[in-house]
Amino acid sequence: MAVIAATFAVVSWNSSWAEQINFFRIGTGSTGGTYFPVGGIIANAISNPPGSRACDRGGSCGVPGLIAVAQSTEGSVANVNQLAAGLLDSGFSQADVSFWAYRGEGIFKERGGVPGLRAIANLFPESVHLVVRRNSGIRSVRNLKGLRISIDVEGSGTRVDALLILKAYGIDVEDFDAVSATSGIAADMLRAGELDGFFIVAGTPVNAVKFLAADSLVTLVPITGKEAETLRQTYPFFAEETVPAGTYFNVPATRTLSVGAQWLVTDAVDPELVYQITRALWHKNTAKMLSRGHPKGSLITIDTAISGLGVPLHDGARRYYREVGLIE
Repeated sequence: MAVIAATFAVVSWNSSWAEQINFFRIGTGSTGGTYFPVGGIIANAISNPPGSRACDRGGSCGVPGLIAVAQSTEGSVANVNQLAAGLLDSGFSQADVSFWAYRGEGIFKERGGVPGLRAIANLFPESVHLVVRRNSGIRSVRNLKGLRISIDVEGSGTRVDALLILKAYGIDVEDFDAVSATSGIAADMLRAGELDGFFIVAGTPVNAVKFLAADSLVTLVPITGKEAETLRQTYPFFAEETVPAGTYFNVPATRTLSVGAQWLVTDAVDPELVYQITRALWHKNTAKMLSRGHPKGSLITIDTAISGLGVPLHDGARRYYREVGLIE
């Protein structure tokens, strides 16, 4: 998978570095999802390399001396694992994945927890998409038995949630032809007639779905009923969500589930650096970049910055939120 690679890791921060170039890696997801484009916008917003025009002159309002880069990865689980291994400086993760990772439960029970995980912010809700061929006759998750469906790759948050949802509807992996493919590849396979459908958990609109819908090839399957209610009661990180009509061409409003997308680091990252990054994230210029750069950007607001966090705040982020009165 293609990545935007950084040469150096930032593990500590000092104001004397302001005239040096220092890299900060943000693990995102596949290029066909939402994490990667949003990560790119945030990376630009928090960057402020030496020689940049001053913020009050229309230049960068990021962290002096910092160049952040968004890396394409396999998603939430992979990002958490790479954070634990010191291979990323930060990463995006679904709330459910970070919840289990921090506690060493669920999918992290055998691997062990990552108690050093810390949060910078909750970003936006991610909707569960079950995308199927239009006119396929698939109206419910229960209709997937015997079909060829992608549940995404190992290491992705989508795969984790897809398996939970399938189980809630009484479907085992052996009941259908399970394919492991990223959203972009899955979309290409569906277009070529090689898939009946695929799961993706991402902020709307998802490009991989949008392009298929524009050609009237797909629709969305609702994830509702007693099964969805049981999931929400069992796993509190799931929330009710509706993908509005018009989000995708000729696809009606579809009720589904969602989880929060969160930006994580570890407690090894210097508090001063995280403080500066958090302040840059919530600068008014960043809000403009996000709202103009991606449809999900307008949902990234400080009002929900600490909502539904699956792990504790990093000390640097906590300092900023205390300064602005978000926490005591």
